Amino acid sequence: MSGANSNNCCNNKQMKLSFLIYSYFPYGGQQRDFYRIVSECAKRGHEIDVYAWRCQGEMPEGVRLIQVPVKGNTRTKLYQRYTSWVQAALSKADAQRVIGFVKMPGLDVYFAADPCFAEKADTQRGAYYKLTPRFRHFKNYEEAVFGADSATEVLILSPQQRQAFEHYYPDCRQRLHQLPPGVALDRRVERRDPAQRAEFRSEFALPEEHYLLLQIGSGFRVKGVDRSLHAMASLPPEVRSKTHYMLVGQDKAAPYRRLAKRLGLAEQVTILPGRDDIPRFLAGADLLIHPAYVESAGYVLLEATIAGLPVLTTASCGYSFHVERAQSGEVCSMPFDQGDLDRRLLSMLQRLDHAEWSARGLAYGHSSDLYSLPQAAADFIERTPPRES
Repeated sequence: MSGANSNNCCNNKQMKLSFLIYSYFPYGGQQRDFYRIVSECAKRGHEIDVYAWRCQGEMPEGVRLIQVPVKGNTRTKLYQRYTSWVQAALSKADAQRVIGFVKMPGLDVYFAADPCFAEKADTQRGAYYKLTPRFRHFKNYEEAVFGADSATEVLILSPQQRQAFEHYYPDCRQRLHQLPPGVALDRRVERRDPAQRAEFRSEFALPEEHYLLLQIGSGFRVKGVDRSLHAMASLPPEVRSKTHYMLVGQDKAAPYRRLAKRLGLAEQVTILPGRDDIPRFLAGADLLIHPAYVESAGYVLLEATIAGLPVLTTASCGYSFHVERAQSGEVCSMPFDQGDLDRRLLSMLQRLDHAEWSARGLAYGHSSDLYSLPQAAADFIERTPPRES
């Protein structure tokens, strides 16, 4: 399988597209981008196969799901078997484009939902990690996409990604193409709705004078839920006593309920599974807190911003630059310092009635292109020339 050069255009005819993703479920940022891009390509009349080893939820109409029947006692073994099975299937499928939402050999286009693995290994792992089979696997798969011998075109989401990939793989520079965000239009509102806020707070028995910190995202460890809970615990007693924290997402909640109990927050912490009515939560909360360890994008930062909900996040999130550009909240600088997050949280809670974060965020939602990722990605896929056998 060869890579692609996006300077050629051949988008005047229907094509057979193969999308590769290890696992699909409805509530992750990568998965939502995947669904929207696949939907846009299907809407344009392309024939689409999706290869996944696990799938929760329905595929868009007209899309053929091919469940990859592989297992492995480790992630690396599972991914290697996935690769072998899919490559064998693709050799018989006559696909014209292979679009990966996972890093692996043989892609025409890679959608970079994940951060740079080489940077993560350098900055977040000990020296011994580079001697492990896990490191070798993920480094080889990333090299297959970004290395000097690759021709895979890469769709990236943020300037932080570009900086990291160009640093570790200088030869990939010309193959990196930044997409606009793809926030769903139903997240954009004209104003904060007091009635919706009151209804939400009544449902969860939250007094109007109390603060609600909201965190949204699947994968609680990497999203920095521990950082959020420690920041809440650091609040002065008179503020902490009227502060509630609500977490919505897919992951194991038990470790964070135990942490909340150790910090004396058990009665003020609510953890809910992923759900579809997120706009209600954005309307009912006072502040979105999202101190992720690392995140390629972070759609929730934009969803909160354009809903008029102030944001407190970290510079390691790809979309944190939108918060700074919109002036819709505050961004903790890198390297991360827990004390900095603690101080910013208290300061923001004390200034909620006076700061212009909400109004600026609402205005940003109407003045910036934050919604066209699916269309831009589909346009790019259509412009790539066919694979060579």
